Amino acid sequence: MVMTTSKLAGYYDAPEGVDVRGRYDEEFAKILTRDALEFVAGLQRQFRRQIRHAMESRREAQRRYDAGGLPGFDPATRFIRESDWVCAPVPPPIANRMVEITGPVERKMVINALNSGAKVFMADFEDALSPNWENLMKGQVNLRDAVNGTISFEDRERKRVYKLNETTAKLFVRPRGWHLKEGHILIDGEPAVGCLVDFGLFFFHNCAAYRANQGQGFGPFFYLPKMEHSRCKVSYKCALISCLTNKQTVEIANHARHHFRACREARIWNNVFNRAEESASIPAGSIRATVLIETLPAAFQMNEILYELRSHSAGLNCGRWDYIFSYVKTLRAHPDRLLPDRVSVGMWQSMMRSYSHLLIFTCHRRGVHALGGMAAQIPIRGDPAAHAKAIEAVRSDKLREVRAGHDGTWAAHPGLIGEIGTVFEEGLAGRENLIGVMRREDAAGIGEEDLLERPRGRRTIEGLRLNTRVGIQYMAAWLTGTGSVPLYNLMEDAATAEISRVQNWQWIRYKALLDAERVELALTPELFARVVEEEMGRIEREVGMEKFRRGMFKEACSIFVRQCMAAELDDFLTLDAYNQIVIHHSREGSSL
Repeated sequence: MVMTTSKLAGYYDAPEGVDVRGRYDEEFAKILTRDALEFVAGLQRQFRRQIRHAMESRREAQRRYDAGGLPGFDPATRFIRESDWVCAPVPPPIANRMVEITGPVERKMVINALNSGAKVFMADFEDALSPNWENLMKGQVNLRDAVNGTISFEDRERKRVYKLNETTAKLFVRPRGWHLKEGHILIDGEPAVGCLVDFGLFFFHNCAAYRANQGQGFGPFFYLPKMEHSRCKVSYKCALISCLTNKQTVEIANHARHHFRACREARIWNNVFNRAEESASIPAGSIRATVLIETLPAAFQMNEILYELRSHSAGLNCGRWDYIFSYVKTLRAHPDRLLPDRVSVGMWQSMMRSYSHLLIFTCHRRGVHALGGMAAQIPIRGDPAAHAKAIEAVRSDKLREVRAGHDGTWAAHPGLIGEIGTVFEEGLAGRENLIGVMRREDAAGIGEEDLLERPRGRRTIEGLRLNTRVGIQYMAAWLTGTGSVPLYNLMEDAATAEISRVQNWQWIRYKALLDAERVELALTPELFARVVEEEMGRIEREVGMEKFRRGMFKEACSIFVRQCMAAELDDFLTLDAYNQIVIHHSREGSSL
């Protein structure tokens, strides 16, 4: 970690056992109040053992996959998949979610996204944000002001002031995943859990105003990322529960599972929500959350995730870019699972289509929304033909989604909202959603092999070059505080960098044969080094010598290449890079 020795102008009024080591700022201090920090610390102290156990369960599952195993449907929870139950009714203010926009919690972005015409804005503390101290705390300030309706932004260069429209999108907040720590806040001597900081601070300060101004008596609303819900060892008694008939009580099964299965990630979140609701004296089930199905293990646990969150669920979302990343990471020890160029792994591939259709069937059977994937395209100025082609690709993708039965979808740029909205308005035909209309019973038979089928396509030297170029440029931006980056007419976040990294690693590890202008080349470390050198030269030409010199491209290249060449694949690229953006400040000016 990077440590400063500058003396702070002030310090945060932290409760016992909590040490805030981020830069002091008077505006941040209004977020990091003693009571708010006590609330976050209480969450960590209550749930940290369960979180540690869940992370160890992930590692245990990965060891099984590395030994040749494959993810699959858990026989011990068959009763959940086969029983007839539904989640709590959809709250009226979020019944229509036909188009949602996502983006970081940067002030101008928050205003533009809420004003975009989308039904929902997902404010992101995760993949679209570089989690340095300034970004995280300013993000909390921005969301507080947005919920209160007082947010504004003055763009002096454009001589324009941005304010909220009378009608805005509904605000959802995505905290970080369970695996990420918050290195600027220590609780009982250990880094805080990042998602509990993000969730806890937002909930503590905004619950009442949110329910009055945004949720119509419901909320707050959240997105939950990176859930794996790994299968764990079960006892003989728990295995017997899978034989229960639908007429037998699910609560008996739930009781046995509580005692004989390891902690589930979704259940931890449900308990966090229960604790938060109780602390705020609001009705149980007020908080609602949409879970991103963006890991391969989670695709086999959709019913189980919804069941654990059934009083707090707001459906599931196809987080398709991270899903591809997870496919490679989960099956990293399986040389028969090499993917083609990542641009070839679209929703037309059998694996991806099965995942989407099973999600729709599962959600609609349980009475909640099934959200489609991201449209990452951004408007292409100065090239009408290229822009028209990009918009047509978006329209085609969204038409596929609504025809399949998705209730809504994601966009990365406000310029896409109108086109996507038109597609979904026609598909919904006056309805708020397709729950109860598109049941997709035909997807009930989707099996393990369907979800695991390897995508088909070519592996090329150009695919390797693109992975390398995009991965390095994204990481350079991330290191300097930007987590959502326009690259080659797409808005990229950490998911794209992760796909690029793990695919390079997979190809290098198994010496994949790459098409190179009608010649096949085995990907060796030497060939990769040459590609990196050439792509760094191209990056410098594209961004300009001065920007290249001032940026952190060399540092990014070092991190990215080290990860691609690692003997063992790291779980996340940003875990390696995180220490470079943590800056500790001390009260006395001494090194921490």
